[in-house]
Amino acid sequence: MSSAKENTAFPILFAISFCHLLNDMNQSLLASLYPILKTSFHLDFSQIGLITLVFQITASLLQPVVGLYTDKRSTPYSLAGGMGFTLCGLLLLSVAPRYAVLLMAAALIGMGSAIFHPESSRVARMASGGQHGLAQSLFQVGGNGGTALGPLLAAFIVVPHGQASIAWFSLAALLGMAILIRVGHWYKKRQAERAKRKAGAGASGPALPPRKVAFAIAILIALIFSKYFYLASISSYYTFYLISKFHISVRSAQLYLFLFLGATAVGTFAGGPVGDRIGRKYVIWVSILGVLPFTLLLPHVGLLPTAVLTVIIGLIIASAFSAILVYAQELVPGRVGMISGLFFGFAFGMGGIGAAVLGHLADLTSIAFVYRVCAFLPAIGLLTAFLPDLEHTRPAGKNL
Repeated sequence: MSSAKENTAFPILFAISFCHLLNDMNQSLLASLYPILKTSFHLDFSQIGLITLVFQITASLLQPVVGLYTDKRSTPYSLAGGMGFTLCGLLLLSVAPRYAVLLMAAALIGMGSAIFHPESSRVARMASGGQHGLAQSLFQVGGNGGTALGPLLAAFIVVPHGQASIAWFSLAALLGMAILIRVGHWYKKRQAERAKRKAGAGASGPALPPRKVAFAIAILIALIFSKYFYLASISSYYTFYLISKFHISVRSAQLYLFLFLGATAVGTFAGGPVGDRIGRKYVIWVSILGVLPFTLLLPHVGLLPTAVLTVIIGLIIASAFSAILVYAQELVPGRVGMISGLFFGFAFGMGGIGAAVLGHLADLTSIAFVYRVCAFLPAIGLLTAFLPDLEHTRPAGKNL
């Protein structure tokens, strides 16, 4: 284990995590702007859900394709290119005069996610030195930290200064592009060495038949559905829920959203290292099913308990994704890009579909009803019982 730690490229991990922060911070501005856009463009909840759907579906459809392509052909500088799409989307969002242009901006931001996430996840794994859970957690915590910063920056910059102030965030995208070009240089140098290691070691992974692998992947996808459908209810509609139920201001609601998203950033870091030590299946158990009592209680309490419960939910549920992603990568060794793209893409897609479906449900009923329904989603975590124990089936040798 010590050699693995010595070989872990922490400067690259911190660089890719910081760029993940910048990337997701810029992307989270879109959802943070919903209360402003709803008023400025006279949107209903279904139209807000459609904006999220366009963003998430664009990302979800392209990510597996990008991952499959990059498994076969090295593209070290595509990371900077992905953030370039996000940059263009932000600039368009800052000047959008009508709803159709908002959708175009959302699509560009989604394309940026589709290009950035599979390859950056691969870089994190390459730099892990064998500590795959730790590397994915460091990478993910950057993204969750950026997602948490979005509402905070929107509250103090965009709300007072208006839609045009979004253009200032292009500076963060430019900084990210500069760093990612340097990461691309490292990636290019390491690619040949990594290919030799893989050729020498051969494909390693769990000794499971293809049908069991497919069944396990299906369970993991169901767990992703549970996690991100529930998260869609928070990320897209939590501010509206607080404003409607507790009659607080938009800025105050965004600060409460920041607390939840900040908790997810902290929780994300725990899942990977703990999974490296005790097994990813145990982390998946706790992170999905473990939030059920808190989600069931959430719709029935006051403002302060609501804030406390959402922080607890964020801390627990956030640990799931890193564990699920590394577990899936170990199920299908040699297909890091495709698996990363599939799971990132499905996560984005579920977030988008969830936002659209829940927005329509809110229009038909109420925001409070949405939270009462979504409270039962973590019960899907019971499916974790059917996942194989990879620690008992993995052959000797490291996964690359």
